[in-house]
Amino acid sequence: MRRVDTRPLDHTSPNRPAHARWVRLCHWLLAASVLALGVSGFVVLMAHPRLYWGEAGNDLTPALLELPISRNFRHGGWQQTVVFSPDGSGGDARVDGRARPVVSASRTYEIYNENGWARSLHFLAAWLLVATGAAYALAGALTGHAARDLLPRARDLAPQALWADLVARLGRRGEAVSPGPPYGPLQRCAYFGVAFLALPVLVVTGLAMSPAITAAYPFVASVWGGAQSARTIHFFAFALVAAFAIGHVLMAARAGFGRQLRALTIGERSAEPRSP
Repeated sequence: MRRVDTRPLDHTSPNRPAHARWVRLCHWLLAASVLALGVSGFVVLMAHPRLYWGEAGNDLTPALLELPISRNFRHGGWQQTVVFSPDGSGGDARVDGRARPVVSASRTYEIYNENGWARSLHFLAAWLLVATGAAYALAGALTGHAARDLLPRARDLAPQALWADLVARLGRRGEAVSPGPPYGPLQRCAYFGVAFLALPVLVVTGLAMSPAITAAYPFVASVWGGAQSARTIHFFAFALVAAFAIGHVLMAARAGFGRQLRALTIGERSAEPRSP
C-alpha cells in the first residue's frame, strides 16, 4: 500500500499555485451550495421556526427553542381567525354536493405551502454539497492534502498555540499574507472541523429528516434521538458552518481580499500588493 506523504511542501515556490485546481473548483462549488442552502433553509424555517428534541414536534409539544424570524415562532401565537369556506358560514361547506371541512384559523406564516421553490432548491443544493464534499474528501486523501494541510497536529490543539495564533492574526491587519498553505493552528482546526465534522453531520441529520430515508432505515433518525432532534442538530451544525463562512470572508479581507480571491480563482500566489 502506498503511503501518503505528509511532509511539508515548499509552498513558497512562485511556480506552485496557491491552491490546486481541484481545491479551487471544490471551494467555489461548496460556497455556492452553502449559500443556496442558507437562503432556502431560512425560507423553509420561517414556516415553523421552532426546534424540538425527540421524535415529535408540533403545535401541541413544547419547543426547545423558538426562533423569532416570523410570527409563527411562539406557540399559540395565532389569534387571528380566517374562515376558508365558499359561503363564509363558518360551518362545513358543501361543494359539488359533498361536505368539505372548514379551516378556521390562520395558523402559519403567509409563505406556508408557498415555499416549494425553497424546499426544491434546498434538496438540489444538498446533493451538490454531498457530491462536491465527497470529491474533495477523496482527492484530499489521495493527494495527502487533508493529512498534510488540514489535519491539526497535537501541538496545534494546545491553548497556548491557538491563543498565540489568534493574537498574531489580529495584529496583522493590512499586512500582505501569502494565500494557501501552510496553515496555522486556527486555520487547521477550523478547516478540518467544518470539512470533516460539521458538513458530514449536516448531511446525515438532513437525511434523518427525510420520511423516505427513515422509513427504510429508521436508525438514521433514532441515532440522533428522533427526527426532531436531528432537525435541531441540523440547525446548529449549519449555524457553525455559517459562522465559519462569515469569519472566513472577514479574515480574507484582513489578509488582502484581492490577493486571496485571485489565489482561489487563478491560483496566483503572490503576497505582494499589486501596483495601481
